[in-house]
Amino acid sequence: MLNKVFGGGTEQKVIDNIKRHMQILLSASECFKKGIEEWDKDQMYCVADLEREGDGIRREIISTIYEGAFLPFLRTNICRFVEIVDEAFDVLKDAAFEFKHLGPKLDEDIMEDCIKISDINRQMCDMLIIAFDTLFNKGDLREKTLAIRIYEKKVDDIKFDLISKLRGKDVKDFWEGRIISDFMSYLTHISDVIEDASDYLHIINLSMR
Repeated sequence: MLNKVFGGGTEQKVIDNIKRHMQILLSASECFKKGIEEWDKDQMYCVADLEREGDGIRREIISTIYEGAFLPFLRTNICRFVEIVDEAFDVLKDAAFEFKHLGPKLDEDIMEDCIKISDINRQMCDMLIIAFDTLFNKGDLREKTLAIRIYEKKVDDIKFDLISKLRGKDVKDFWEGRIISDFMSYLTHISDVIEDASDYLHIINLSMR
């Protein structure tokens, strides 16, 4: 474990908090998926609550790092990883916000695609946690980050099909179309951010050598 290399409980506290941060992101993605599956807009309030909890942990992580956890050449990269994970929270919260303002239920085939994407996003969050654990346990990090890239490619494939379906959808007015467009944009961007986070694990891994 990393604390054996860098010597302190402070580093281990940061590692534990980063895991906790990602676990909350996973929980938020599960709430989001459930909300879409059940067309339960109230379920999306839990996403905002979990985002606030995650933001508090992010501040604690950054504060602990700049109080002296880790060697200086590692601090910036670890902080950047945490910030990218926090960005995933923000995008997920934005998607949840737009979902709450959607009008009539979306067409069944569009909803199926949205559910598929939300499930892939959830799986990517889970795999990011596994990849983070692998980083500090001498496992094959490349295998885990490759899995995340494959998930992201699946989202891209669904997104292109989804765009085609949405182009043929009748909307009531400009604002209904804008809300649907923003919702889809946020929903499909979550996977990009998680992939960026996984890429940063490689940078951290290289900086530890």
